[in-house]
Amino acid sequence: MTSKKTTGTPRNGRTRIEHDSMGELQVPADALWGAQTQRAVQNFPISGRPMPRGFIRALGLVKGAAAQVNADLGLLPKGIARAVQAAAQDVASGTHDAQFPIDVYQTGSGTSSNMNANEVIATLASRGGKPVHPNDHVNLGQSSNDVIPTAIRVAAQLAVVEDLLPAIKHLRRTIDARGKALGKVVKTGRTHLMDAMPLTFGQEFSAWSAQLASAQARIEDTVKRVRRLPLGGTAIGTGINADPRFGARVAKVLSTLTGTRFESAANKFEGLASQDDAVELSGQLSALAVALTKIANDLRWMNSGPLAGLGEVELPALQPGSSIMPGKVNPVIPEATVMVCAQVMGHHTAVTVAGQTGNFQLNVTLPLIAANLLDGMQLLANVSRLLADDCIAGLQVRQERVREALDRNPILVTALNPVIGYEKGAAIAKQAYKQNRPVLDVAREVTGLPEKTLKPLLDPAVLAKGGIHGKPGGGAG
Repeated sequence: MTSKKTTGTPRNGRTRIEHDSMGELQVPADALWGAQTQRAVQNFPISGRPMPRGFIRALGLVKGAAAQVNADLGLLPKGIARAVQAAAQDVASGTHDAQFPIDVYQTGSGTSSNMNANEVIATLASRGGKPVHPNDHVNLGQSSNDVIPTAIRVAAQLAVVEDLLPAIKHLRRTIDARGKALGKVVKTGRTHLMDAMPLTFGQEFSAWSAQLASAQARIEDTVKRVRRLPLGGTAIGTGINADPRFGARVAKVLSTLTGTRFESAANKFEGLASQDDAVELSGQLSALAVALTKIANDLRWMNSGPLAGLGEVELPALQPGSSIMPGKVNPVIPEATVMVCAQVMGHHTAVTVAGQTGNFQLNVTLPLIAANLLDGMQLLANVSRLLADDCIAGLQVRQERVREALDRNPILVTALNPVIGYEKGAAIAKQAYKQNRPVLDVAREVTGLPEKTLKPLLDPAVLAKGGIHGKPGGGAG
């Protein structure tokens, strides 16, 4: 399929003439952008996918903070600074998202997106009566090479603290609540997808919660490095044309504006030349996707059947599952979760490759890194909430099915090993399985031990607590 060349020209054909250092060209009459944005629109008709909302928000925040600091340093007239700040805030709030049409697959430094922001903000700020220049005023003390890496970090940090971490915590709370409610319900454990020793649903759910807690801790640790902003390094990290105080002051203003901590990177060369922090965060997103996939697949197996599968639980019925088989209902939320996680893992591969694609003083795949990071976090946050609210919160246990499978589980005989030995235990297990009989009945026949002796030893609720000879070794969870 061939991509159609996009010019950004409105259907009515009305245009105006703008110019940049390369000359003149036509721009849609009602567009807030200028010549450099228009060139990028025409140069990159690739995916039709513009930069994400979180990234545009971050650009607006950075430009507004930069204007405030430049005014405080006496480098920018206060009237112009106020106009730039107001326009930048409008950009950050999403009022002008339609004015950011440049494709994700653009120049690798993100220069096109930086100039898009500069031009739109300058146009808006100039409406106050004083002309505002996109380069001389909005981009003062900055370069695309430090603005875009900074915007990536700002956008990523905000996505983590405002959306992703709250979603993970919500899912954990939901799992913990269902685990507590089902904490005394014992079921057959499984290893290799085969029957194993019993455990409670609470214990099983606790593993999911612990996985998410670990994922949360890893992400929180990574953010300590993501929040280091290279702004002030300008073109290559030396800080040419920027006040030495600029980067640190902007980081402080951004912290105030967003309510989350940012700091100026100690080494601006690293911040421009590498995206190792972004790769690390992407890796943690992939690890979270692994955990969510495990949880989703456990739910799919537990819900399977319900007659020919495990049929241990019933997930909420959300929609018909087949266009031809009436009454079929599928585990649609876990399936969506698995697809999201596959996408995030793919994003991580792309971010990893992109992270190594830098030479000397600049990484040149910044827009792709920004887009994949933000898309991955949005997907994970959204599906985590769905998994909590539309799946796990309404999960119901099929008690009779669970108890029937548990009573006939030949692996229960493991608890008799200290009493009768492994060999005799194996014989009892094989006979119980072959005859499809409860282990207790076969054990009574083979060992000659009375039921009052065997029953406590084979009690699944006691076995779920661990220990030896039926003596619990820990809580059921």
